[in-house]
Amino acid sequence: MKMVTAFTGNMKKAAAGLRRINLEGLRWRVFDAKGQVLGRLASQIATVVQGKDKPTYTPNRDDGDMCIVLNAKDVCVTGRKLTDKVYYWHTGYIGHLKERTLKDQMAKDPTEVIRKAVLRMLPRNKLRDDRDRKLRIFPGSEHPFGDRPLEPYLMPPRSVREMRPRARRAMIRAQKKAEQQQQNADGKKKNGEAQEESA
Repeated sequence: MKMVTAFTGNMKKAAAGLRRINLEGLRWRVFDAKGQVLGRLASQIATVVQGKDKPTYTPNRDDGDMCIVLNAKDVCVTGRKLTDKVYYWHTGYIGHLKERTLKDQMAKDPTEVIRKAVLRMLPRNKLRDDRDRKLRIFPGSEHPFGDRPLEPYLMPPRSVREMRPRARRAMIRAQKKAEQQQQNADGKKKNGEAQEESA
């Protein structure tokens, strides 16, 4: 019963605040965070929320579209960021600097991870709160905006940087060494079989 009430509470919370946004002419863009790298996803969302993907973009006007982010709990990070990336905040009391790692934050509330990443990419000005209202993030694939004309956002293909020359040479050397060891092992087996046959 608690799970159902929490889910409906989240849906009501997600639908709240829409009255303060002028929805006329806005597109509803849907981002699927499943398997996406956090920073790359956040930069695309920040671009759409600001309206930078439109030819009519002006820095002093809020022309961004509504962004709905699904599957926030399945977002990926590279390297050791799960343990090394730390969120800090202060309670206001002396010595009360709190911290939480990315792994703990993902367990507690994965939507906040994406929200922080996007908000820290936006300019610090008066339009920031309105842009934050246009961002709706959900941990799963359920959302209350099924009656809206949703458009799935296609993430640009990720161009993986070519391997550095030194690393490439090391990899080629390791492959050659493995092949030689394999050939030596095969040669020893053949010699052993030939000796058995002659005996």
